[in-house]
Amino acid sequence: MNNFIFQNATRVYFGQGCVKEYLSCLTRNANTVLLAYGGGSIRKNGVYDEVSGILRSAGKQIVEFSGIMPNPTYAKVLEGAKLARESGANLILGVGGGSVMDCCKAVSLAARYDGDVWNDFWVQPGVINVEPLPLGVIVTVTGTGSECNGGAVITNEEKKLKMGRDYPQLNPRFALLDPAYTYSVPAKQMVSGGFDILSHIMETYFSEPNEDNVSDDIMEALMRSVIRNLRAAIRDPRDYTARSNLMWDATMAENRVIKMGKKCDFECHNMEHQLGAYTDCNHGCGLAVLHPVYYRHIYKDGLPKFVRFAENVWEIPRRGRSDEELALAGIDALADFIREIGLPTTLRELGVTDQTPLKSIADSCGISAGSYRPMTHEEILEIFNECLA
Repeated sequence: MNNFIFQNATRVYFGQGCVKEYLSCLTRNANTVLLAYGGGSIRKNGVYDEVSGILRSAGKQIVEFSGIMPNPTYAKVLEGAKLARESGANLILGVGGGSVMDCCKAVSLAARYDGDVWNDFWVQPGVINVEPLPLGVIVTVTGTGSECNGGAVITNEEKKLKMGRDYPQLNPRFALLDPAYTYSVPAKQMVSGGFDILSHIMETYFSEPNEDNVSDDIMEALMRSVIRNLRAAIRDPRDYTARSNLMWDATMAENRVIKMGKKCDFECHNMEHQLGAYTDCNHGCGLAVLHPVYYRHIYKDGLPKFVRFAENVWEIPRRGRSDEELALAGIDALADFIREIGLPTTLRELGVTDQTPLKSIADSCGISAGSYRPMTHEEILEIFNECLA
């Protein structure tokens, strides 16, 4: 394995009833809580009443920051930072999925930083020399694993850029994960979030080193778990075992453990981020369209790993197949799974048309240094065009 330093500062409280059991004590040092959430689903499913009731019973002043969108914008970050400063909030409590958590991380920095947060920390990596506003999260949508890292993906609508950075200082202080909170998530959102988990693992798995390493072994087990439990959750959305396994799969995929000693690719995320910046498409759906096509472009450059993927994740027997044939069979199995769970397989299904400026989108994509073969912007455009059909 390659050298690494591991750090994760987030304390996780996992299981049914964990919010009722722990939220009050976790917020005991906060007088004013910035309660952040998305479009209002938590008001309909009872989560808002439970969380706000616990906070009010503990004597907290609640300042609401709602309306966080699926692809959180820089303008929304600035709105939240202004509200946090003006209200004197000393804790942000994000209740939702990855978009809420990502936005809250950026708000926690922007509320304490006097400069240009976008230019200083998202356009390029920066050095955080202020103490971000403390953040805690309650996860209601499984997928991003954002609860256990400092990563935040933010869209600058004016500049047509969707950028992600991961700063350990932005890790939530605590994360409450109650799988029962995910029962009310719409089926499409649950499935796209589940594929995002799989994507995070694959983006790490398909990168050097190729020699035997612990991270790859863990990832193969995680991928099998996601596939098995996503199928179970689709069959029965209230299957607690499936929901709880998916929730922990998501955390394990992004708490930095599996990335240790790995280069990591994430080129599919780079491509999807820019598609999202221009089209506001669903993140998991965009990844589902891109992954099989991208892997057919690079599988020869990482052939041994793609063979392992076919054999150890999809359990495809060799039966006289060459390495190339086996690798392609694994990619085909991935594509078949995407169709099985009802995710889109073309960009047109995401609303991309002949008028969508695919060349401009391709030219704006970041190039991953961890890929088995670094892309060019010309090849990214080829991938986009192949995904149109």
